[in-house]
Amino acid sequence: MMPRRRVAVLLSGRGTNMRALAEAARDPAYPAEIVLALSNRPMAPGLEAAQAMGIATAAVPGKQFPDRDAFDSAVTAILEAHGVELIALAGFMRILSPGFVQHWAGRMLNIHPSLLPLYPGLDTHGRAIAAGDTEAGCTVHMVTEELDAGPVLAQARVPILPGDTADELAARVLVAEHSLYPLALADFVRSSA
Repeated sequence: MMPRRRVAVLLSGRGTNMRALAEAARDPAYPAEIVLALSNRPMAPGLEAAQAMGIATAAVPGKQFPDRDAFDSAVTAILEAHGVELIALAGFMRILSPGFVQHWAGRMLNIHPSLLPLYPGLDTHGRAIAAGDTEAGCTVHMVTEELDAGPVLAQARVPILPGDTADELAARVLVAEHSLYPLALADFVRSSA
């Protein structure tokens, strides 16, 4: 059996996708283990959730650094100290520097709450509703220097219901994310072994 790949989850908020990945990784047959949850927000609820699951945590407040490169260097140092091989971005609300993206090229995934290439960036649900779309969804993709533009690994589709608000749609898409991300990460690890 292949050794499990060491994965860090970078998050800024509740960490629900981190929890979904960590739950999947409890199965010894899962090809990855979540070894670190890192946030740019020391009070992020996702860090508490990780601690409760026995996952190491780190907080790296961006305000402590003079620029993005210095922040990203500090993050890389922590990741490497934990022996991290792959990064799973999960609601990490910082734009990463080109140097960071290049350093982790081919080893960094992200989950985005739209059917990319539709609606990169923010307010994906409101934009999909405003456009009159009949479905939305989520995408797991490789991270490249261009925001939300890396190669798509997997997608899940969610219907947009008549009268949906952005919050209602977001809640349904989040459920799909929690199923899709663990499957996409496992597929990626197996295909890159």
